Amino acid sequence: MVTLHTFQRQQVQQLTDFDQISELLLQPRTMIWLDLEQPTDAEIALLREEFGFHPLAIEDALQMHERPKIETYPGYYLIIFYSVEYDAKQRTLQFLPVALFVGANYLVSIRSGPVRHVQETLARWQSNGYMPGYQVSSILYALIDAIVDDYFVALDALGEQIDDIEDEIFQRGRHEVASDIFTLKKDLLLLRRIVAPERDILNVLLRQEVRIFHPRELTYVRDVYDHLVRITESIDLYRDLLSSALDSYLSLQGNQLNQLVKVLTLWSIILMSCSLVAGIYGMNFALMPELEQPWGYPFALGLMLTIAVGLAIYFKRRRWW
Repeated sequence: MVTLHTFQRQQVQQLTDFDQISELLLQPRTMIWLDLEQPTDAEIALLREEFGFHPLAIEDALQMHERPKIETYPGYYLIIFYSVEYDAKQRTLQFLPVALFVGANYLVSIRSGPVRHVQETLARWQSNGYMPGYQVSSILYALIDAIVDDYFVALDALGEQIDDIEDEIFQRGRHEVASDIFTLKKDLLLLRRIVAPERDILNVLLRQEVRIFHPRELTYVRDVYDHLVRITESIDLYRDLLSSALDSYLSLQGNQLNQLVKVLTLWSIILMSCSLVAGIYGMNFALMPELEQPWGYPFALGLMLTIAVGLAIYFKRRRWW
């Protein structure tokens, strides 16, 4: 799937004739946004022939698990960001890389699946009320800002899931709580591995090491940078909460095990006491007074019952069970 949009005179137009790209690139006042979803070999060839992208840059853009980064090439830049969606059914995060080629008057986005932020950004531009200026840097900011804003939605969903886990820890029969905790910790770790490099990307842009944004636009970029800092802090906080929840769960499991061992130990003491009486009367001595008495057997059982009840009452008063 490929879409081509032009921004000219505060209008957004979608083009279908890709032969016009060469002519449009020669027009400084016309901006091009080429969006490729699962590009074919012909579309990849278009990137090499029309835009002159380096083969290694195209290879990085097509990778599914490329680390977020920014690279400088003659006449353009390559930025890799990640879109994050929360899957409510699976209760996990879905990560989708978005590769962005940024030139003087064009933006090329490459993705392996649907990213709704592209259409949302176009809709904002068509409404002509999102951000002043019709430059590539403004479009790039609008897209990155939409992607980063969704991180908060994903974090809120994870926060609710953590609250549910904390409530379930003290419920009996929830043996899968530990599995849920480890799954959440894995998602948060993956999210942090994405957010931290993206924060470095914006830091590079803010320091003007790569001149993409005009100085008056840096305020907007700094706002996105602050969002990523807040997201990083929230991720660290959630990971600490999960670690505490896991410790509480393991402690609770240990307490339950200790309680079970204590109950079994008390029953063992009672049974050992009864076994002592049975062992004494089970010895094969000829001169045992009770052996020939008619009340000897009931006396032995009564003695066992008395010892068992007495020990049970003693343990109960001591609050050992």
